Amino acid sequence: MRLLQILLPTHDNDGRPFPAASFAAVRAELTDACGGVTAYTRAPATGLWDEGGEVVRDDIVIFEAMVDELDAGWWAGYRSTLEERFRQDEIVMRALPMERI
Repeated sequence: MRLLQILLPTHDNDGRPFPAASFAAVRAELTDACGGVTAYTRAPATGLWDEGGEVVRDDIVIFEAMVDELDAGWWAGYRSTLEERFRQDEIVMRALPMERI
């Protein structure tokens, strides 16, 4: 089993917030694809990284879903879709091994 996490920005690169409908669409898509989703959208997390000596900041929301089998091709395509939709060079998506207890 894998825990999939998707980190999405709350604002575009010009500082404009993404509409709530953008995140609702991701919730619906992940529910359809995985049978359920958890979305952490109320208190955005802050991501910081060094980009050539300049610290860049993003406020993000996190979506999580569990899958029994990882279809890497499907997830790579979905990541590309999200990068286009959210106008990002890269969306962080990760799959972590997990065990239900």
